[in-house]
Amino acid sequence: MEQVSTACPSSDERVALFALLLDTNARLSRSFALRLEENCAMPLAWFEVLLQLRRAPEGRLRMNQVAEAIVHSTGGTTRLIDRLERAGLVVRELCPTDRRAIYVVITPRGNVQLDEALRVHMDYLEEHVSSRLTCDERSALAGLLSKLNEAR
Repeated sequence: MEQVSTACPSSDERVALFALLLDTNARLSRSFALRLEENCAMPLAWFEVLLQLRRAPEGRLRMNQVAEAIVHSTGGTTRLIDRLERAGLVVRELCPTDRRAIYVVITPRGNVQLDEALRVHMDYLEEHVSSRLTCDERSALAGLLSKLNEAR
């Protein structure tokens, strides 16, 4: 019987690439989250939800769509929306055609807070992304990341 090696292929380029993706995401997310907290007193998760709502038709998404968009569990998303609602940044609305569905809707106050956060975000992106990559590099990176995010 052939024995399967249990050694980790840590020198494999795929392992290194994935580690680089994770490390880059973690570092950018952590440093942006700190900047956002310092300048807007807004947690990164709140920013992610508000941005998804802003980009959605009519500024609303079903609760499960929010969870999917921000890659959170439904339970975690429910607690997150509870906090955003207490802060006056979103409201819940019942779906008129499906009693089981609940929409999350960005409020005017949520839009104002998001505008402030987006100014901080744009400065951050210029400093940590745009100034470090050429236009062609940014386009190539966007294309590659989009390809990796395509559903199979």
